[in-house]
Amino acid sequence: MGVWAATAVVTGEAISLGIFLTPAAMAKSLGSPALLAAVWCALAVMTLAGALCFTELAVRNPQDGGEYIYLRRGFGRQVAFLYGWMAAVVMYPGVAAALCVGTVPYLQALEPLPAQLAAALPALLLLVLGALNYFGTRLSSGVMTILNWLKVPVLAGLVGWALASGHASLANLTPLAERRPGSDPLIGAIAGAAISAFFCFGGWWEAGKIAGQVRNPARTLPIAFCGGVLLVTALYLLVSLAFVSVVPMQQIQSNTAFVAQFGQALFGSAGGRVLSACVVLSVLGGLMVLSMAVPRVTYALARGESGESQSGALAVFARLHPRFGTPANGVLLQTGMALLVLSLGAFDRILAFIIFSAVVFLALTAATLFRTITPVDRWWYPLAPIVFIAGSGLLALMLLLHAPGPSLLGAAVVLAGLPVRWLLVRKPTSRRP
Repeated sequence: MGVWAATAVVTGEAISLGIFLTPAAMAKSLGSPALLAAVWCALAVMTLAGALCFTELAVRNPQDGGEYIYLRRGFGRQVAFLYGWMAAVVMYPGVAAALCVGTVPYLQALEPLPAQLAAALPALLLLVLGALNYFGTRLSSGVMTILNWLKVPVLAGLVGWALASGHASLANLTPLAERRPGSDPLIGAIAGAAISAFFCFGGWWEAGKIAGQVRNPARTLPIAFCGGVLLVTALYLLVSLAFVSVVPMQQIQSNTAFVAQFGQALFGSAGGRVLSACVVLSVLGGLMVLSMAVPRVTYALARGESGESQSGALAVFARLHPRFGTPANGVLLQTGMALLVLSLGAFDRILAFIIFSAVVFLALTAATLFRTITPVDRWWYPLAPIVFIAGSGLLALMLLLHAPGPSLLGAAVVLAGLPVRWLLVRKPTSRRP
């Protein structure tokens, strides 16, 4: 993978369903265009700080596995296993299932589907994504790159058309700093918007998981991480302000209704289909990134520090396909777990439970820079990891205060990985004759 493909991983996972839904809720809650822009910029600074940290970690560890590799070298195998357990078995299958289910209404808006086909469509999407990643990195990365780079002109085109067509009005943005009637209480609105913005940016770190597939990582990864985050930030600011300039804040009723409002304002009766096509493109690109990245965490988890396959139950995931060179068993595990979560209808609960733990692991990953054998010698060190760790800690605290039950239950699910690890990696005791 070169610069274009690696940058597409960063932008593709960040630009997904959230960009069409999150700005509406943020704008309605904050009630001020200036506050909306300020929250995006603040989270962009935090995200860029994290991108600098992850760039350094990925360049130092140009192998597949991402956070799992960094945590293993920084905090040991137990902490790393807990992350791998959460990522491969709990969180990412839930994310994939949720995105596939969320895509169906937009596909139906493009083309009405029979009820039985619509019900089976999420599972079919998961199987197709699994097959693309099973049969080769070149094939999957090519599809992923095309899908994710298409998002940039599409989103830029929406902003350009809003301006050129005259549907955008600066009057809807003024006064910039004054909060509109019906806005939420300020502190709660900022906290909620910050959490939404963070997870709208979420996924930029996935490029580290496929660092082993990148050509010239010392050059490619810094461009991918930092360039990708800056590109996403610019698009989010432009799209959010375009949304609000077309649909005034006081007219926003709900996230889903807002998508229809915006589409109808720009494209008339065809607006629903146009915006639905944009949503489908964005979600499929993000799903391709997930399907590529997560099996490589399983692959790294199944291999020891020396790169040799571990013994026991994990060994089956430490092998590459002899013909396609992909972590084929990891792909099968990821697809199978996503199908299981989908069949149980548990993806919404999984996401609510696991968000707190995911933020904690991100902060711990950045903290590994303080535990490296070779000191970090960069102009941004130690400011960038401090900013990212502090921001992640604040977000984790807000999540814990907002939803203590799901957050603590999710932490318990993650910690349940400790007995699982003991069962998987324990060595059989030899009997004496």
